[in-house]
Amino acid sequence: MSLDKSLFWAAGAGMFVFGVTLAILGALFGLPQMRERLHVDLAQQGDIFLMLYFGIFVSTVIVGPIVDTFGNKTVLTTSAVFVVAGLLGFSVAGSFGAAMAFAFLLGFGGGGLNTACNALVADLYKENRGAMLNLLGVFFGFGALFIPLLAASITGRLTIPQLLWIAAAMSLICAGAYAVLPFPMPRENIGFSIFASIHAAKYPAVLLFAALLFFESGNESAIGGWTSTYAGSMGGPPRTATWILAGYWGGLMSGRVLGAKLLERIAKERLIFMSAIGSSIGTVVLVAFRSIAAMGAGAVIVGLSFAAIYPTTLAIAADRYQRLAGTIFGLLFAVGLIGGMLFPWAIGHLSEHFGLRGGMLLPIFGAAMITLLAVRVRSIPPARADAPRAPV
Repeated sequence: MSLDKSLFWAAGAGMFVFGVTLAILGALFGLPQMRERLHVDLAQQGDIFLMLYFGIFVSTVIVGPIVDTFGNKTVLTTSAVFVVAGLLGFSVAGSFGAAMAFAFLLGFGGGGLNTACNALVADLYKENRGAMLNLLGVFFGFGALFIPLLAASITGRLTIPQLLWIAAAMSLICAGAYAVLPFPMPRENIGFSIFASIHAAKYPAVLLFAALLFFESGNESAIGGWTSTYAGSMGGPPRTATWILAGYWGGLMSGRVLGAKLLERIAKERLIFMSAIGSSIGTVVLVAFRSIAAMGAGAVIVGLSFAAIYPTTLAIAADRYQRLAGTIFGLLFAVGLIGGMLFPWAIGHLSEHFGLRGGMLLPIFGAAMITLLAVRVRSIPPARADAPRAPV
């Protein structure tokens, strides 16, 4: 196997673990014993999701310039170790305070994996970024789907700590592989600065991409974090609620495969617009209808529709700013993750006052904004070959 293929599979393994990172808390909170174990209410559940995404946010702001300056090997290895520590911490956590600390640690490691894996693939496949980043996202979908499927099947068989141990073992294997694999040197040393990603916001269209990912990430994390809890509140038994969440992640995984195929025939901007329309339809079906069947269908539609938006937006950004994928990605991930932090947290606190059904109206608003921004993305001028360097 060539080095490029080995590195793509390594990046895929990292995205699998990142999928586990984002899905595991949403899946476990669909099981009543998880909240009982941590002694938390709905608002505190939202706070834990906030801390998970805050960890991803902090890591992302730091990691982008590190990737561009020092390369991917160190980032991937240490990030995988942080994920192991966070998962093992949750296996022994018995309080809200401990859960908050380990959620941050888990997110911090996951954020490093996400940024470094996407930047690595964008650099390896310069002529085919859109398709390859969508294929990379399939691994994320596998990881995210694996957890609710396993959680649905372990009821009465495995404990919550045992599920966390399984996930930690997979991340530990990745850390070992990254430690021994050879990685290419960074293509250009831009000089390390944690503010480089923030400075990159001055480039044309970067803030538009960031706004799109703000609402997409917010909706993706909100639905991934709250769907099983919401389905349970509508009368679905825990196992059924977890299967509905699995349908969402399964749709997301399948949509990444479909997105890669569609990009062979249609423009990236058009795919984002089509996906935005589908996400609006699916979100309304998921939230507006009370039947388990309708919620399941809505979850699958949302997953299918969200799938291509994030990686395709990254591909457009990488096309425009080819020399600085890590730094630009760092900014886009950071802004997107602000949405990822705020939406699940807001749903938790809104639900304490207006009920979970009221809180779940937030993703409908998010879907409307995604559609409006997708219209704007279709109108931006084509990328320039002489995109400027990031200031340092």
